[in-house]
Amino acid sequence: MEQVVTEFIGQNIVFVSLAVFVVVVVFAGVRIVPQSEKYVVERLGRLHSVLGPGINFIVPFLDSVRHKVSVLERQLPANQQDAITSDNVLVQVETSVFYRIIEPEKTVYRIRDVDGAISTTVAGIVRSEIGRMELDQVQANRSTLIAAVREQVAQQVDDWGIEVTRAEILDVNLDQATRQAMLQQLNAERARRAQVTEAEGKKRAVELQADADLYAAEQEAKARRVLADAEAYATQVVAVAIAENGLEAAQYQVALKQVEALTKLGDGTGSQTVVLPANAVDAFADAFKMLRGRGA
Repeated sequence: MEQVVTEFIGQNIVFVSLAVFVVVVVFAGVRIVPQSEKYVVERLGRLHSVLGPGINFIVPFLDSVRHKVSVLERQLPANQQDAITSDNVLVQVETSVFYRIIEPEKTVYRIRDVDGAISTTVAGIVRSEIGRMELDQVQANRSTLIAAVREQVAQQVDDWGIEVTRAEILDVNLDQATRQAMLQQLNAERARRAQVTEAEGKKRAVELQADADLYAAEQEAKARRVLADAEAYATQVVAVAIAENGLEAAQYQVALKQVEALTKLGDGTGSQTVVLPANAVDAFADAFKMLRGRGA
């Protein structure tokens, strides 16, 4: 059997060699690219094409895959850089950047260290933006600062075939002396607010007390007005009675008032000794006399 195979190969060596060559060429000319990568192909040392995901064909022995570039989103390690605000406060800013390569032919031929270049660019932009702000603005307008950094970084790295998907400012740290000063300022502000609140409370209490006094005075004035109206009405009734019945009606009213006064004096608590005026008995007599007269 082996002799037969050997004789067959010897007689068909050319065809066998040709078949092997064809198989090698086919395998060398086919490239299967994963979904998460792109291949940069060079032909005789120069950029020829970029292979996308799936089955791709190249010219064997002329074309070669020089770079296999991942197109997945990447995150740079958190980076810290010092910056000085417009009010001369030294801050330490911690940043993080997310990016992905969208044009690998630019990335591999225009920049050597992508991560280092992006980190340096972000540091410069952060220092420039913070230098335009005061410390309070940096703390309060962090979202605005992040948006400015993202926009400027995207413009800078556009020539490298990179898309910046996110740029974050993770933290803004201060030195110990600045923290102490800010703490003192915060305590002073809290004390001021407490004093203002207390003063406003006292002012409100005075205003409410004044309103209460005014209301009491108004009610008292209304009560006096009612009493005055009642007295006026009573006087008017007496005047009408006098006009209709003559002087006897007035004398009867005076005698009746005297009797009522003596009754109240006798009903008082304490000592039962009652001091009567000299004409007290006459007052009773006059009242009964007038009553009999009115009844007649």
